Amino acid sequence: MATHETASAALVKTRDSLDKDQFMSKKSIHAALLVPFLMAATAAMAGPDHGSGSVGEPGKASNVTRTINVDMTDNMRFTPADISVQQGETIRFVVKNSGAVKHELVLGTPAELKEHYAMMLKMPGMEHADDNMVSVAPGKTGEIVWRFTKSGKVDFACLQPGHYDAGMKGLVTVAQRAGQKAEPAKSDGHGSHKH
Repeated sequence: MATHETASAALVKTRDSLDKDQFMSKKSIHAALLVPFLMAATAAMAGPDHGSGSVGEPGKASNVTRTINVDMTDNMRFTPADISVQQGETIRFVVKNSGAVKHELVLGTPAELKEHYAMMLKMPGMEHADDNMVSVAPGKTGEIVWRFTKSGKVDFACLQPGHYDAGMKGLVTVAQRAGQKAEPAKSDGHGSHKH
């Protein structure tokens, strides 16, 4: 017991002997150590498989085959909410926010969207910018250029807190193009393995 009290007293004495500048310096060091960790966590979420490989890939503006306009509103809906494209097509989505609050359009599998939404609920002010998404301020317009490499279904949603739960979701149906290899888009985020 005496050893514990002695150690506690020594810690208090050490803490008390630090002047304000030293104390702030230690806080700065802790913050500096935390920033790379947070950046690494964000990069991991935005990695190549986060909302990309399983549903397509970023497209090149020079290869856009057509433009699809999508409107986002505060009634938590996308217009249109159902979109049809061909496998191999590169689409420019022009996404307009007609509402009074921030909205976004994020392409992904249901599993990826749910995982990202859970993170957004924990960190509502989180800013992110991945190729498979666009965040749009009220009254503004943004773009996504996306190439749909696999046939099947690709989901999209607004992952701002509360919006996904309110039903702000949509679906892109990717039809197999004649002469293209049938590689269905993975809808569960787990590839072809079974649980």
